[in-house]
Amino acid sequence: MHQLDQLKQLKQFTTVVADTGNFKQLAQFTPQDATTNPSLILKAVQQPDYAPLLAETVAAHRGLPLDEVVDRVLVRFGLEILKVVPGRVSTEVDARLSFDTAATVARAHRLIGLYEAAGIGRERVLIKIASTWEGIQAARILEHEGIHCNLTLLFAFCQAVACGEAGVQLISPFVGRIYDWYKKSAGAKWDEAAMAGANDPGVQSVAQIYTYYKKFGIPTEVMGASFRNVGQITALAGCDLLTISPDLLAQLQASEAPFVRALDPVEAQDAPIHAVSYNEASFRYALNEDAMGTEKLAEGIRGFAVDAGKLDQMILSL
Repeated sequence: MHQLDQLKQLKQFTTVVADTGNFKQLAQFTPQDATTNPSLILKAVQQPDYAPLLAETVAAHRGLPLDEVVDRVLVRFGLEILKVVPGRVSTEVDARLSFDTAATVARAHRLIGLYEAAGIGRERVLIKIASTWEGIQAARILEHEGIHCNLTLLFAFCQAVACGEAGVQLISPFVGRIYDWYKKSAGAKWDEAAMAGANDPGVQSVAQIYTYYKKFGIPTEVMGASFRNVGQITALAGCDLLTISPDLLAQLQASEAPFVRALDPVEAQDAPIHAVSYNEASFRYALNEDAMGTEKLAEGIRGFAVDAGKLDQMILSL
């Protein structure tokens, strides 16, 4: 019997999403969905394959305010990606609005409006928003309007609980960035072998969230993100979705080692945990208590904001 490659095995119990702005690379991995972020789009528009797409979009909308031209560029990439994936694309609201609920809602409305004007129904788009308190409240409003959201830069358990309470469609807990933080803080004491697989702090974070959602019947989809190695992916096989970079997708495709389901909704029912709830004050306190979550959320927003600024400059220079 021919053994399935690991990517095909993974697809038997997890929806595979491609983490890239590079839609020409997508077809070979046949992912269901694709996610983008400012950094990925910035990387893509610097490649000769995609530079014309940027130039063309900017030329077509000259004279519009810069932020509107940016949104048109993001949507243009999204439209190209949707020609390749059968499912959904995630398009990010400007990270510089991460602490402004009203502005985030307004930008989401504009993004959805651009997709709908291009003939794409809102069910094929996820609006990507940072998991700040303000971002989560924006998502609550948008979900109520039938605009589905992907809450990103999610590191702390309280962020996941608040997203579930807000009725968010999907969350992206960042496995690799959590791993990075613990590895860096341990320094020379870090033992790679001992902290691999199920012991990886990023893997444990996603497993905790998955278990909590499944036990308490929270329908929010869990999509593990930001992987550093294949081991992190195999340790989360069975998660609702995993968004994986093209190089790791290729590694999975090249291996036929057997895959075992690691996360199971039935097993989650027996977990000895209690339900928790957060208001704004208790959410902020819980996040503040989590040094890793606080630092990685702030750093992630800063990083996306820097890349958004670079994209602005590229557009202004055309």
